[in-house]
Parts: sequence; C-alpha cells; structure tokens
Amino acid sequence: MVDTSVVSAWMDRYSTAWESNEPEDIRALFTEDAIYRTEPYDDGWRGQDEIVEGWLEARDEPGDADFTWSPLVTEGDVATITGVTHYDDATYSNLWVIRFAEDGRAAEFTEWYMTHPED
Repeated sequence: MVDTSVVSAWMDRYSTAWESNEPEDIRALFTEDAIYRTEPYDDGWRGQDEIVEGWLEARDEPGDADFTWSPLVTEGDVATITGVTHYDDATYSNLWVIRFAEDGRAAEFTEWYMTHPED
C-alpha cells in the first residue's frame, strides 16, 4: 500500500533528480523495467537506461523551473499527484499517475500537462 509518506519520499528524490540531472539520481526513482510516459497514450521510455536518456534529452537546467505539488489520491500501489510548474515563459498544470513497486520506486509513471493561458 502506498501512503503519503512513500509519495513524499519519492517526490523529494524526484526533485533532487530534476535539479541534479545525475543519471544515478534518476535511476534511483525507477525500477529496472519501469515505464515513463511523457504523454498518456505514448509507448514511453522503457527501462532505466531509456528513462535516463529521455530525461536528459528533455532536461531542465537547475533553477529553470519552480514546481509545487500535492497528492490527490493514493489507492493500493497507485498515487496521483497534481502540480504546477512555473518557467520564465510558461506555466503548466500537471497530473502525474505513479504506480509504485514494493520498494518505493516507480514501476510506471505517466504525466499529463497543460499550458496555463497567458495572464
């Protein structure tokens, strides 16, 4: 069962990886055979090596974004996260669905995001 402590610990590690872009920080988030989908109907990046490669190709540099999040629902081994990502030129609403393995790493990660209208 996933609870908010598991989600918070994972999100802390995710934030570290987002800022560091270190391959080992990224790998530590995901099981060896995890799937990371940047769009809900995408085949996704499969396995830690593809996840690291995809992450680094699309990476943000440290300090490029400000991200706030909160848990929406946890049920069984799945958690949903809502978030807002602020960049200098755009703001996005995020919805993440994360299926956790027993060890607290993500076995599946899917993200949805929408650009906020300009103010």
